[in-house]
Amino acid sequence: MGGLPVLVVVSGPGGAGKTTLAHALARAVGCPAICRDEIKEGMAHAVPGFVPGPGDELTRRTLPTFFGVLELLVRAGVTTVAEAAFQDRVWRPRLAHLSAFARIRIVHCVVDAEVASARVRRRREDDPVRRAHADASALERGYEEFDRVSVDAPWIEVDTTDGYSPALDEVVAFVNG
Repeated sequence: MGGLPVLVVVSGPGGAGKTTLAHALARAVGCPAICRDEIKEGMAHAVPGFVPGPGDELTRRTLPTFFGVLELLVRAGVTTVAEAAFQDRVWRPRLAHLSAFARIRIVHCVVDAEVASARVRRRREDDPVRRAHADASALERGYEEFDRVSVDAPWIEVDTTDGYSPALDEVVAFVNG
């Protein structure tokens, strides 16, 4: 069969709108969205009383699980949207490995730090499952310290403050292009 599938890497700091955009992209493209935080939230169900913290047990277990799922899909020829806070120092080596099995496209989400902070706080208050992650103040500090992933792949920046700029159809065209 033909060429490689596309691995769409949706990245950005906490509260930047990554998960919402990843699911919208996956629906528009017609492929699965694999979200690192959703994997961790699923793992938290099996650990009653889990208390998140920097480098906690579930965070350490989530990373290889996330990349294992991504590799399984792209090796099978499945175009996939992968969503996480892909910071360069942690993620680049793993993404470079996947470039042998997929054409990588990076979609980097940006938003004002105040908007991101409000989103993080609101979702922690509204959704108890989100408590499987580090506390909101740690996520806010992470916003300022975020180091974008830098793999050799085409990328696009999307402002998610109010909808998407560029528009979703333009992001889909970038992914498919």
